[in-house]
Amino acid sequence: MKVREPAVAYSKQHYSIAEYLEIENAATEKHEYYKGEIFAMSGGKLAHNNICGNLYASLWNKLKGKPCKPYNSDTRVHIEKNTLFTYPDISVVCGDVVTLNNDDFNVLNPVILFEVLSPATRCYDRGDKFWLYRDIPTLKEYILVDSERMNIGAYHINNDGNWELKEYNALTDELTLRAINTSLSLSEIYEGVSIDG
Repeated sequence: MKVREPAVAYSKQHYSIAEYLEIENAATEKHEYYKGEIFAMSGGKLAHNNICGNLYASLWNKLKGKPCKPYNSDTRVHIEKNTLFTYPDISVVCGDVVTLNNDDFNVLNPVILFEVLSPATRCYDRGDKFWLYRDIPTLKEYILVDSERMNIGAYHINNDGNWELKEYNALTDELTLRAINTSLSLSEIYEGVSIDG
C-alpha cells in the first residue's frame, strides 16, 4: 500500500526511522513517515481547527478524573507493524501511555483516533490511512469528522472483530464513543463552525 497524501517532503529515496526521528525532532513543521518516505503535512483551515479544539475540550472535560485521556495533534502516533508515524487530530489513550522505546514522544496504544476531514486529506483519511490505523492492536474506534458539512463517520470494532460504520449528520445527534463510555453532541463538536447542514 502506498500513502498518496500528503506530498513527499524530501528528495532522498529512503530514510531510516532513526533518520526520520532526527529530522522531525529538529523540524518546525510536522511530517509523516511511511516505509522510508517522509511526507509534509499542511496546516488546517479555521473550521478544521475549531472542530479539533471543540473535540479536545469536550473530551478533556468528560474524561477528567477517568483512566482515559485525549491528546491533540502535537502527539505523534507510531504503528510498529507498518512503520507509519503520524499526527492524528485527536488521540485517546486509556491507562498508561506506551511509547516507542519509552521515548515519551511516539505513542503506540491509542484506543480512539479522530481525523477532521479537509479536501486535501479526505480520500487519504478514509482510505489508506484507515487501513494503516487498523494495524494498531489497541484501536477500537476511528472517527472521521467532516469540516465542510455536518457529517461524522464513526467506525468501531463489533463483537465479531469487524469494523462497523455509523453515521451522524444532525445537530441533535449524539456521537457515541463505546471505548470510553461517553458521548459528544454534534452541537458541541460543530460549535462556532459555519458549515452546510
